[in-house]
Amino acid sequence: MAKLSDKTREKLTTVSTATVATILFKRGLKNQYIQGVVPLQKGKPNMVGAACTLRYIPAREDLNPITIFQDPKHPQRVAVEECPPGSILVIDSRKDARAASAGSILATRLMVRGVAGIVTDGGFRDSAEIAALAMPSYHRTPSAPTNLTLHQAIAINDPIGCGDVAVFPGDILLGDDDGVMVIPEAIVNAVAEEAIQMTLFENFVLAKVQAGQQIIGLYPLTNETIRAEFEAWKKA
Repeated sequence: MAKLSDKTREKLTTVSTATVATILFKRGLKNQYIQGVVPLQKGKPNMVGAACTLRYIPAREDLNPITIFQDPKHPQRVAVEECPPGSILVIDSRKDARAASAGSILATRLMVRGVAGIVTDGGFRDSAEIAALAMPSYHRTPSAPTNLTLHQAIAINDPIGCGDVAVFPGDILLGDDDGVMVIPEAIVNAVAEEAIQMTLFENFVLAKVQAGQQIIGLYPLTNETIRAEFEAWKKA
């Protein structure tokens, strides 16, 4: 599992997915926003952590009876027990929320173990209970049926697709009220630092706009007089 430094984690807790999306776009990465997932509860602190992945395939009835959960090696249960603290469990449910990806008991176990969040491109059952946990969670829509009726857990920590985004084990996820971005682990430190600087500039821009400044020359910054104002503002 990738190591996410405390310094980089702290930087990412203070920036937005929108900012990171722009930074990744400038680096040629256009498809890093997990499509169709939303936070179960808005207003929570940013979710930041390395991806621990779980992949589902379509359930085959002869291999996926309800008794399968009695197997101590069942991949879903193993993933819940082995997802490292500070990491995020990311579930490939094939964008299909007709059956739940997990429920409140498994989500609570993850929270108690110190996991930083859970994301699925399917749905969660017990969604109100999961929303109330002190752990960010993201899905498409609530779903009551057990995952066994539709999904078969097949692999842990393989590359997956989640909401049309390739997620590799160790990729860094950033989640906020808008959704979830996937940052390649190899560039996360540089992305986090650039995001801090971009956020600082956008705070300056917002203050200028609130004071009546026009956008042209300010955003993007092409006016040298305003650039000098920004540099003085940063120092102050």
